[in-house]
Amino acid sequence: MNAAGLTRRGLCTALALAACPLVLAQRDDAPAPRPWSPGRPTPALTLPVWGGDSWSLAGAHGNVVLVNFWASWCEPCRSEMPSLELLEQRHERDGLMVAAVNYRETDAALRNFLAQMPITVTVLRDTDGAVARAFGARIFPTTVVVGRDGRAQFSVIGEVDWMGPTADGWLAPLLAARAR
Repeated sequence: MNAAGLTRRGLCTALALAACPLVLAQRDDAPAPRPWSPGRPTPALTLPVWGGDSWSLAGAHGNVVLVNFWASWCEPCRSEMPSLELLEQRHERDGLMVAAVNYRETDAALRNFLAQMPITVTVLRDTDGAVARAFGARIFPTTVVVGRDGRAQFSVIGEVDWMGPTADGWLAPLLAARAR
């Protein structure tokens, strides 16, 4: 290898090492809520329920709804699912619902996942990905939190411990509010 090749390799190595602290810092950062733009309407959401009829966000008016976009091939999605289920169980009487929107998976893939991890949250089928696109979910998991008035309040990108104190702080004001 010539000197120019060594110089390029050295430069690439130096740039990669310089970027490592940024990558590590981003991985250590906990997901944070991103406010939903006040001028942006909440997209309509009506999807088939796995093994049932259909479910609509409009029909959940008066409840706080976590619309969680996920896929079974997504490890953080699988890891966060039990905390979403426990959150719904804990706050069901407070009017909290979880709608787990599965992104573009086959019946077989979803059946296999649910056989391995039976869950009680409402599982919805976004077979063409249109609802995920409408809500701006491009990274999984993404959760959009909708207030009792039916308007999206904020979104969170990445895995969250929904039973932890941070998530509790995000949700407590919404759960305390009454529907208008």
